[in-house]
Amino acid sequence: MSGLAKLGHLIAAQDWAGAEALLRREAKRKDASAPIFYNLAKVLEAAGRPEQMGHWLTRAVKSDPRYAIAWFELGRVRLAADQLEEARAAFAKALALDPQDGDAARNLMRLALRLGHWEEAAGAAHRLGADPEALAARYRVACELGHDEEAAHLRASLLHDPANRALALKALTRVARGQLPMHLPPAGANGGQSG
Repeated sequence: MSGLAKLGHLIAAQDWAGAEALLRREAKRKDASAPIFYNLAKVLEAAGRPEQMGHWLTRAVKSDPRYAIAWFELGRVRLAADQLEEARAAFAKALALDPQDGDAARNLMRLALRLGHWEEAAGAAHRLGADPEALAARYRVACELGHDEEAAHLRASLLHDPANRALALKALTRVARGQLPMHLPPAGANGGQSG
């Protein structure tokens, strides 16, 4: 076995030092591809050195700007470093490249909400469908943008399901233009409208 053929065996054996040495050799080649840099970043993470991931993930996306998984991981690294705008941009790129990536959508939604990028938060939330957290995010966005009719509909949807009430109340109290309901609909009530 030679070169990258050994990589799978090294990873399966959790021989992180061996995998790192192999990938670092490959990364020095002029024709090194994005997967080499990405795998080196993941091996470094597994070896307990996540602070070194950013460099290699950046090289991966420079090598192949359409490498969605590297953009996602770069978002995780930037988020861990509290580089929120950079993380948001990386998750947005990952989602643009892989519209089915629910994890990228969820992370983008959360960061966009936190940073006040309302339209981007709504777009990411829509990709998550009827997920309660996504509905709460869409409610917050509708309130912040002054879309009162949509906000009322989303609020009723959130409050209708007793399982979502804690999440709904959290969303209701986080918006600058939201309205707290005077009373909650009884559990299992039809319609769930509140005043």
